[in-house]
Amino acid sequence: MTAQAAGASGAGFRNPALTVDGVVFAGGGQPRVLLIERGGEPFRGAWALPGGFVDYGEDIDAAVVREIAEETGLPDPGFRQFRTYGRPDRDPRGHTVSVVYVARLAGPPPAVAGGDDAARAAWHPLDALPELAFDHARILADVLDDPRHRP
Repeated sequence: MTAQAAGASGAGFRNPALTVDGVVFAGGGQPRVLLIERGGEPFRGAWALPGGFVDYGEDIDAAVVREIAEETGLPDPGFRQFRTYGRPDRDPRGHTVSVVYVARLAGPPPAVAGGDDAARAAWHPLDALPELAFDHARILADVLDDPRHRP
């Protein structure tokens, strides 16, 4: 079946899931990044960038603000879209495409707390990061390699 034959509804096509991930930096002497400890599978107990699934009908810019607030208690830090990651094997649950956003906070890291499906939220020094779930180490490395986003 061709795309035209399937019509605008996409009938007959299997689509990847859509997520958003937020890379939030704070300073106050030593640069830190905000991470969450996953409360559920996959990767229960592992550290990851905060984020999650975009709800049907939800704008992706609103989704990243919502997800970060739900998982960490942090209000909108002023995200800027960085890039999209879509390798079919990046999530063991199935093909998931993630739009990654970056924000930088002035001053020391504000208090955060795990919520929703995050067991904990914490600021981690960039020179002492834990192993990260999914492809989040690659995402963070890409952000840090980009001169526009280095803390």
